[in-house]
Amino acid sequence: MSDISTKWIAVANHKGGCGKTTTVVNLAAEFARNGLTVLVVDLDPQANASMHIGKKHPSEVPVTCAELLLSEIEKLPQAIYDDTNIEGVSLIYGSLGLGRAEDDLKDDTPRPSEELRTKLAPLEGIYDVVLIDCPPSLKLLTSNALAAATHLIIPIESGSQYGLYGVTDLLKHVNKIRRVNPRLELLGALLIKHDERQTVCKLIENAAREQLGKLIPIKIPTSTKVNQAAMAQTSLHVIDRTAKVTREFKELTQYIMNELNMKADVK
Repeated sequence: MSDISTKWIAVANHKGGCGKTTTVVNLAAEFARNGLTVLVVDLDPQANASMHIGKKHPSEVPVTCAELLLSEIEKLPQAIYDDTNIEGVSLIYGSLGLGRAEDDLKDDTPRPSEELRTKLAPLEGIYDVVLIDCPPSLKLLTSNALAAATHLIIPIESGSQYGLYGVTDLLKHVNKIRRVNPRLELLGALLIKHDERQTVCKLIENAAREQLGKLIPIKIPTSTKVNQAAMAQTSLHVIDRTAKVTREFKELTQYIMNELNMKADVK
């Protein structure tokens, strides 16, 4: 266990396909392997993290993030599933209902971007780390994640010339949310599908460092193992613990634990 309070880490970028869910799932698995108590909160209506980690289909789950956001705080215990495909990782499911919940929040709540923080507040100190998987948008669901988070990771698709598209908008949004959540810190940009040999990757790396100011020193390579792990509903460590992509996620976890002063408790 860590000797300090819960770390709330949002993984956000309004560009789709940049590795948000892969990052959340494999960080969660590695944190758990280090003996930390871990919760994944799936705020994406596509619910990919839920389909990867969860043993149920999101449509079969009575209380997902959507119901939690729109109901009383008493629903929280019903929303948490401890029995998942990844040992030591608990889950609050996402669902298609999150799209509707986003609209309802605007109409029905006085501080619509702070509902998630309010609903999850009782978990402070219960988990060592809470990872929040965000949808590919800068709308209210992402605002809720940023308002609840202590730290932010921005995955950037390194191999794509459009990898940094809209990053300025994301940073403006983060600064706006800091008015209601001044504790939010940028852990850094995380380069995904990175290949040092490709010119586009080098260009994206330099531009990301310039635009975001902080780059996580570990880079995640392209690997077919990522899809294999998703299809098998397990972690990269289970699929192939010796693969480069697995080793990089392990290193990334160690880097974050060092940065945030989290202590491992490996049995």
